[in-house]
Amino acid sequence: RRRTGRFAGRDRRRVRRAVVARATGEDATRRRAIDASDANAVARAAAALRRGGVIAVPTDTIYGFACCARDDGAVRRLYEVKGRRTGVPVAIAVGDAKDVGMYGACAHLDEGMLERILPGPVTVLLRQRAAGDSGGAAVSSALNPDVDLIGVRVPGSDFVREVCRAHGGAIALTSANRSGEASTTSATEFEALWGECDEVFDGGTIDTGRLGSTIVDLSSTDRDFRIVREGERCAELVRVLEDEFDLKKRA
Repeated sequence: RRRTGRFAGRDRRRVRRAVVARATGEDATRRRAIDASDANAVARAAAALRRGGVIAVPTDTIYGFACCARDDGAVRRLYEVKGRRTGVPVAIAVGDAKDVGMYGACAHLDEGMLERILPGPVTVLLRQRAAGDSGGAAVSSALNPDVDLIGVRVPGSDFVREVCRAHGGAIALTSANRSGEASTTSATEFEALWGECDEVFDGGTIDTGRLGSTIVDLSSTDRDFRIVREGERCAELVRVLEDEFDLKKRA
């Protein structure tokens, strides 16, 4: 019976990968992971992102799937590989704290606040900047449709940050697992999904508690914040925001 919709699209991609595999001698279902420390790894990752690919990368907390945040087709593929409904938000990652303001409104934040908490295992929720804002940068309309806030990360991972810089813009980033399954701290834990990725980068085992980043809502202009999800180093983040920047934690 003929398959339609996203399953048909997935089948077409598998056929294309099989054709490539026959031509190159590579088994597409047994894609080889690239050592993230390899001298060419960052360039290969950036090239895959530019051509609309989905890649798997080691972050500072867990492994993630990533794609170009401004590419409509790549974002849709990311949701498909993840098996996530488009109504469930996906964060973006940038190379440096100074880049956060290109995507989220942060003029109300104290000077130096973002640089104090980033890079690190933190996702900052801010009001998303409109594409036409002066100094703003657009993301795909397929990314988090009908959502006013955007989550922005600057991971404490040199590899991911270098990839963002080489790519020249934000990447959409979500955990490397199917929705509803446990997050992964080694590339082998999601090996069954390697064939869905254009490139897989192996950074070894990530020594964390699989909690992912702490998500903090800093969108309020009332000098307060809200912890949306407790993740890595949550208590430390709360202490910094309360003690160093005099923000109040709200429920």
